[in-house]
Amino acid sequence: MNRTIVWQTAFRYLRGKRSANAVPILSRISMLAIAVGSCAMIVLFSVFNGFEDVVKDLYKAFYPDIKITAARGKFFQADEQRLAKLRQVNGVTVITPVIEDNVLVNSEDEQIVVTLKGIDPSYFKVNDLSPYIVEGRDSVVIDPAPTAIVGQHIEAQLGVDVNNVFSRLNLYYPNANANFALNPESAFQSLRLRPDGVFHVQDDFDGKYVLARLPLAQQLFNQSGKLSAYEIKLNPGTDQESVKKAMKQLLGESFVVETRFEQNRMLYVVMRTEKWAVYAILLLVLLIASFNMVGGLSLLVLEKEKDMAILQTMGADRSTIRGIFLTEGILWSLTGGLIGVLIGGLLCLGQQQFKWKKLEGSFIIDAYPVSMQFSDFVLVIVTVIIVGLLAALYPAMRSGKIESAVMLRSS
Repeated sequence: MNRTIVWQTAFRYLRGKRSANAVPILSRISMLAIAVGSCAMIVLFSVFNGFEDVVKDLYKAFYPDIKITAARGKFFQADEQRLAKLRQVNGVTVITPVIEDNVLVNSEDEQIVVTLKGIDPSYFKVNDLSPYIVEGRDSVVIDPAPTAIVGQHIEAQLGVDVNNVFSRLNLYYPNANANFALNPESAFQSLRLRPDGVFHVQDDFDGKYVLARLPLAQQLFNQSGKLSAYEIKLNPGTDQESVKKAMKQLLGESFVVETRFEQNRMLYVVMRTEKWAVYAILLLVLLIASFNMVGGLSLLVLEKEKDMAILQTMGADRSTIRGIFLTEGILWSLTGGLIGVLIGGLLCLGQQQFKWKKLEGSFIIDAYPVSMQFSDFVLVIVTVIIVGLLAALYPAMRSGKIESAVMLRSS
């Protein structure tokens, strides 16, 4: 196959004037349909990426880069030697110990079940919670009065006020060592905290967590010297899987080591599945749009039969003739795809800069988030090329059956 002839002829047909038939109309309709589909892909992919980035940022408030928990049971004994070995793993920046369990909490008005999370000051270096503190302080203390940080929904449900120095939370936890028959009052351990900060991340967290100092939580759970997890922050760019592997070798089978993806596996799987579902729908739209291209290329084959016959008499083989129309189909789809990608990219840039499309309701963000990724642009371009190639297969195979002698005699 003579590639020079193929590309020169295909570009000539793309640019050149055609006779007054349906070919120019169908070619432009095909390019327009491909452009619209490509533009929609870029815009929707970028919006999905934007929402994924927002969700990932929100989850950083409570889900660290790496989390270590006991393989059996809720709690494990804190070990300074083990902690020192973990700190020596390449890529580790900060390790914070935590303990958490469900407790009953009440105020003067209401009572609900929440998760009490005992933390130390390094917790805020590992988990990015500080930007989401909407009232009060982003720290908890023991003296002079034990304080807590609560979710916004918990604050509303219990009717507490961080600006009221007399506002209190009463926390209760079952006492496993109590003899209920002899002393019913000893059935629960209790802790009294003053709400000193409120965070607003999202509903899953705002209605779940109460944060207090680690020793207070250990005392309430009757688990002195024990933890429920180590939460770890890594250096930016560190491979989480390699760190996970190194830590599993250090800890053995007694502990579970999870990356942020594994802590939220279902969430990430759902987000990625939704994105690929949208891709499949838009791909179907492109395939339907390619029927116009099949018709247009078939008419082009009929229009250029004489040209093909002349090329055959000059020595062009059937593969060269087929290659011309395959290339023509790719050029049609690629032209439409590039136009669509350009328009989609400009729309996304405009949304980033000017926030044209707003989100209705009460959200942390006020406009649709957009995040463009180079891989999405490559995927769209490759997709439209494949669609163009598939659409050109039938016309190209038909063009290869042209008999030069017959065509020249008929002309």
